[in-house]
Amino acid sequence: MNGMFHSLRSYNYRLWAAGALVSNVGTWMQRIGQDWLVLTVLTQHNATAVGMVMALQFGPPLLLLPLSGLAADHLDRRKLLLFTQGAAGLLALGLGLVTITGVVQLWQVYGFALLLGCVTAFDAPARQAFVSDLVSDDGLANAVALNSASFNAARMLGPAVAGVLIAAVGEAWLFLINAGSYAAVLVSLWFLRVHELHTEARPVRTRGSVLAGFRYVWQRPDLIAVLVMLLLLGTFGFNFAIFISTMSVTVFHGDASQYGLLTSAMAAGTMTGALLSARRQFPGMVLMGAAAAAFGVTLALAAAMPSPLLFAAVLFFVGLAALTFMTASNSMMQLTTERAMRGRVLALRIAVVMGGTPIGAPLVGWVVDRFGARWALGVGALAGLAAAAVAVVYLVRHRHLRLFRDGGRLRLVIHPERTDMVAVRVAAGERVT
Repeated sequence: MNGMFHSLRSYNYRLWAAGALVSNVGTWMQRIGQDWLVLTVLTQHNATAVGMVMALQFGPPLLLLPLSGLAADHLDRRKLLLFTQGAAGLLALGLGLVTITGVVQLWQVYGFALLLGCVTAFDAPARQAFVSDLVSDDGLANAVALNSASFNAARMLGPAVAGVLIAAVGEAWLFLINAGSYAAVLVSLWFLRVHELHTEARPVRTRGSVLAGFRYVWQRPDLIAVLVMLLLLGTFGFNFAIFISTMSVTVFHGDASQYGLLTSAMAAGTMTGALLSARRQFPGMVLMGAAAAAFGVTLALAAAMPSPLLFAAVLFFVGLAALTFMTASNSMMQLTTERAMRGRVLALRIAVVMGGTPIGAPLVGWVVDRFGARWALGVGALAGLAAAAVAVVYLVRHRHLRLFRDGGRLRLVIHPERTDMVAVRVAAGERVT
């Protein structure tokens, strides 16, 4: 296989990726159905209620951070994922049953969102760190990018199918289909060749293990800068469920099919970004800064688009920029972090991305209700530009970024950081001490 897909040479990774793709399609179908249920059935186009659902679903990873990161590093990740994926499937089944029987109420959706958030708090860091168990370090960046491609292929297909099914049979069937889709990832986990997993001895749990992840990050200015950028984007920029649903309903006066197609348009951009990222071995701060700036600019352009078609076209580039940043940050944090610390570092990353949602989603929903959907996209655009500014500050302070004139031409100089060399050596298969 060529360089873009070389991780698929691994039997374990192929099996895991196939199961994850099926499950991810179901997950995106449920997300669309849940947002549409709250926005058009349980409320009268109340964007704040959609924001509350997001806050309840994405808040627990922040509150449970000390436990979730420790679990990802100290427990058998495969067994942990069997439990969390099974629990998520049961929650989808429960939401489907209360919806199809006609007894669903807004507080019940809130409750299911909160419980799913608690499950996700343990599932997400274990699932991301599990990729390093499936492939060797030299294929890790590629595997992370292909994971993103799989997720965004589902993000492109799931909403489009969801829009059609909502109109045909209603939201409940989306939740029931998602519940069934978890069987695929559970089967893939069960049939993995355990003896081929790239695992090391679990770190011994000692007093202070919980705080060790925070101390490790505190000594890494590059990780701190990435986490600040993720906080800005996760809090104010990545509220796509609110942005797209409210633009579709309140600005373009569309139905569920239009909402699904707009979401798929952005997913096409994110999938393109994932495939392009699969070719990069050493993502760095320059790439993340450029992606954050592009995200801010394209989101501002999206806010000004006069028609659904033009809005969808710009959403493609919004998705491309967002996914480039997310994949680069994930790969960089895994490649430059010791294996024994990856679970805790990734748990902190996920907590930052999702933990800002309880603040940002209701606030963005309030902006929609008070000023309109276009202004809410403007808030996200400012977050992207602020994140780019954080990258520039880091590069100036720690990488000695300088702009100078050489023979009538402007040139940039950036000194390499030690962590860049670590990433190169890890990807080359060297043992780093």
